[in-house]
Amino acid sequence: MPRIRSRVGPWLASHRAHVTPQVRVLVHEDTQALLALVAKDAVANVFIDSLLSKGRSAVPIQQGAVILGYFEHDGTRLVAACWVGSNVVPIEAGAEHSEAFGRWINEHWRPHASIFGPAEAVLAIMSVLAESGVQAQEIRADQPLLTMSSPSPLAASPLLLRSHNGQFSQILIAAAAMFEEEVGYSPFLGGEENYRRRVAWLINAGHSFSHCEKDGTVIFKADLGAVTKHATQVQGVWMNPAYRGQGLSAGYMAAVVNLSQMLAPVTSLYVNDFNTRARSVYEKVGFEQVGTFATVLF
Repeated sequence: MPRIRSRVGPWLASHRAHVTPQVRVLVHEDTQALLALVAKDAVANVFIDSLLSKGRSAVPIQQGAVILGYFEHDGTRLVAACWVGSNVVPIEAGAEHSEAFGRWINEHWRPHASIFGPAEAVLAIMSVLAESGVQAQEIRADQPLLTMSSPSPLAASPLLLRSHNGQFSQILIAAAAMFEEEVGYSPFLGGEENYRRRVAWLINAGHSFSHCEKDGTVIFKADLGAVTKHATQVQGVWMNPAYRGQGLSAGYMAAVVNLSQMLAPVTSLYVNDFNTRARSVYEKVGFEQVGTFATVLF
């Protein structure tokens, strides 16, 4: 468990003095510069791009979130950024930028669920936080970032369809099981409503895919956790344990790729390096590695 630290209020002058001058919270006037920065890598930045598409501003509409900007020494050119909300997500950031973001986050510390994104940036932020005593529950330092920009050469399962509202209860059960397998605790800890809303939103948006038994029990599910006009990011992949080991995953994933490419030309996902079974399936489907992500769980 991360250590909870007592902090002097971050608004005090003594705290502001320690913040690197090159880093500041972005304002509305920074929007075009931020959008140009995000556009440099449509795949690595798909999560942030999808969030920005809702408000089209460098000031997030999500309550409590801010976006930090790292500016060159003259203070006029935005060269890196970092989303800071319930999650921390670096944007086009190298180690130097990320260490500066880490210092800002440390000065303004509040609990975060995770840090995720390109590995160099994520690990640099965490190294700064660790020096101040912030403890991670788990650090997944090597997560291959995979993409496909064409339909899968494998036969796609025709049984995988977009989920519908009548399946909500069963999809929620499967989604919670996937989450608990992935991170080690229930998504319902501390309240169920936010997770229920997220699952319902994915279904209503047409971003949840599933195949269910006649009684509604989910056999396989996957979500598009982020969608832009350029790319999608597949998340929440889960196979019912009763059906594992039967060679079904590749056909389902081929269907996920084909359905996702109806929304955007590039399908992406990232996977834990130790998940050799999933990596083998993704390779068969046609995914290729284009980068490396990392995730820090708190």
